[in-house]
Amino acid sequence: MIEIALTMKNTLLSILLISTQFAIGQLESKPIKEFTGFDASKEILLDVRTPEEFEKGSIDGAVNINWFSNEFNQQIAMLDKNKKIYVYCKKGGRSLKSQARLIKIGFTNVVDLRGGYDAYSLKE
Repeated sequence: MIEIALTMKNTLLSILLISTQFAIGQLESKPIKEFTGFDASKEILLDVRTPEEFEKGSIDGAVNINWFSNEFNQQIAMLDKNKKIYVYCKKGGRSLKSQARLIKIGFTNVVDLRGGYDAYSLKE
């Protein structure tokens, strides 16, 4: 019974995230394999993996803010809202959630890099 409730909860959260994407209409994504770099004067590359994952490898210039951290909301709130933000994680789940959170607190130009660092590391 508990497993069914958890499955239903996860399904509802997924539907909510997807419907939020369509409702906001500002969510953009692109395959991380197509990411060729960023201009740090106008853009931020945000890695939302854990510090341990980040230490094993990251994209040059990325800022690491751990999605699982209790300070995640406070840390992302300090980012420059005028800059375009590219966000990635390990495979894509946390970056999508982070993108929705960033939009919710007022960021207007956030790009989810689909596939995450795992896909990026395969292109090198």
